[in-house]
Amino acid sequence: MFTGFMVNAWEIATIVAIVAGVVGFFVVMRGAAFPAHAIPNGAFAGAAGANLIGINPLVGLGVFSVGAALGIGSLSRRGRPDAVTALALVMMLALGAAFLSQSTQYEPEIFSLLFGEVLGVSSGEILPVAILGLVCVAGVLVLYRPLLLTSMVPDIAEARGVKTFRIEMAFLVIVACATTMTVPVVGALLIFTLMIGPPAAARCLTDRPGLAVAGSVIISLVIVWASIAVSYETNWPVGFFVGTLSAAGYGLGRGVAAWRGR
Repeated sequence: MFTGFMVNAWEIATIVAIVAGVVGFFVVMRGAAFPAHAIPNGAFAGAAGANLIGINPLVGLGVFSVGAALGIGSLSRRGRPDAVTALALVMMLALGAAFLSQSTQYEPEIFSLLFGEVLGVSSGEILPVAILGLVCVAGVLVLYRPLLLTSMVPDIAEARGVKTFRIEMAFLVIVACATTMTVPVVGALLIFTLMIGPPAAARCLTDRPGLAVAGSVIISLVIVWASIAVSYETNWPVGFFVGTLSAAGYGLGRGVAAWRGR
């Protein structure tokens, strides 16, 4: 379990879990679950388009992720955020379908882009993921105070001179970078699950932001490590266990919060 190709799986999963725990805390705090779902699930169209024209799929993922983030952030300022996000997701999925219809070689990779192939990660993929992960975490650390303020009390943040629109755009770009980093190796659904389940569970356990971020990372790591171990032993997909354990973790967190409340 800890030799050969499995070493790459443990390393890449640990990086993804840390990034998802840190970024996901603010996804939950800001009520941005829908954009966090739309950006990674729609960005696969960029990889399909890049493959069609013969360039690195990572470039396509990056362009579509950042473009979707900026588009959702800009248009949401003057319209309903849920409608804008839904239309952005639909448009990217439509483009992905169009790109795939022009190619006969890319279809087998759709499964890995959506559901992940963390057990098939090569050594050459670890360094780029680690670099982008470091960029994401550094971005959150730099913006931590204004992110926290605009997430909890946006009106007060505006009154104190914080540019909430700029903070929102910067945060969506961070989500896009996390998407670009993780989708090729763990899939869109896995990173979305880790950005929502563990942070939501951590928020049920404490009201202190710093502890909640740390708890989110710890829960995310436990879920990912347990999922890989069980998947290795049972030959079931890692994504199944990540989704199931994330939901169970959130349910347990809600149960603990309710018990403490009584």
